[in-house]
Amino acid sequence: MRRTLFTQDHEDFRLLVRDFLAREVVPEYERWRTAGLVPRELFTALGKLGIIGTSIPEEYGGGGQDDYRYNVVIQEETARAGVTLGGLRTHLDVVVPYFLGLANEAQRARWFPGLADGRLYTAIAMTEPGTGSDLAGIKTTAVRDGDHFVVNGAKTFITGGYHADLVIVVARTAAEPDNRRAGLSLIVVEKGMPGFSVGRKLDKLGLTVQDTVELSFADVRVPVANVLGEEGAAFTHLGRNLAQERLAIAVGAVAQSRAAIDMTIAYVRDRKVFGQPVANFQNTKFELAAMAAELEAAQALLDAAISARVAGELSVADAAKTKLFSTEMQGRVVDRCVQLHGGYGYILEYPIARLYADARVSRIYGGTSEVMKTIISKSLGL
Repeated sequence: MRRTLFTQDHEDFRLLVRDFLAREVVPEYERWRTAGLVPRELFTALGKLGIIGTSIPEEYGGGGQDDYRYNVVIQEETARAGVTLGGLRTHLDVVVPYFLGLANEAQRARWFPGLADGRLYTAIAMTEPGTGSDLAGIKTTAVRDGDHFVVNGAKTFITGGYHADLVIVVARTAAEPDNRRAGLSLIVVEKGMPGFSVGRKLDKLGLTVQDTVELSFADVRVPVANVLGEEGAAFTHLGRNLAQERLAIAVGAVAQSRAAIDMTIAYVRDRKVFGQPVANFQNTKFELAAMAAELEAAQALLDAAISARVAGELSVADAAKTKLFSTEMQGRVVDRCVQLHGGYGYILEYPIARLYADARVSRIYGGTSEVMKTIISKSLGL
């Protein structure tokens, strides 16, 4: 089906991203995959081309485009190229929106130029050992001492934390025994602050070039000026971007599913069994036809959600529906693509195996499929 989501400006941007990936990323990607990390310089290079600063206002050196579709293009093109760019999706789709929506004028002057040109890379630290999705149970504390907060605690599963220059830390600034959701604040901890350290890089099933680390804070003195948004209002602030975070996961799920189908079609045309291409067998044709239909349904749902996000009308429930359908579809499609590859589908030398491993987390992070169903059921009055 013909998509009508993008304008010529988006397509020109797509060519810029595609050219950069082909020239700077694809030739180096196997080396990065072996190392389990993309180089920090990658984000500076992306910044110089204006690829990651599109949403930053022009007065700070950005593109001044409050248009989520540019982020969509980046995800689609990385999937098409068969690569991932570390924690770039988290930086662009999860963390930068908090800076855009909450930073005051002084913070904008300090941080936005670096966000525009790639000198500053970000992460957000919410999850703690033992708390999981229970943000109300956060134990990291930030105690006021004059014009500073003293931060103590530990975080885990922090995407992009290895390279991050700015980390938005969710910390408890006030004890509220009658309301665990109150008293939490967003505090920006900067790389190099004494007492702030990056722990081990976690060895994951998939997304192997995306750094996921543990962070620790031991008497880290952070200026009160680094509080993002209203003190004590972290729960409210965190809720404002959940729809986009979940939408971004759906974008990746659909784009990676399309890449999986494309590479499977190429494989079954080339691979011969019993003297003929695997593509000639009826089962192969039926499987790929069914996958193509599922993909188009997910793409239509996703494009409608993206359009709603651009118009400022995407609801939490609709984002949940889009993430649920897209990521569950991804799991089914990539699994069937592995099956059509036969034994080679289980070998990491083949990109389909890596897509299979990468796909599993889509139904977990940003809210599990079960959480999405809970949100959707509430919207039905249940």
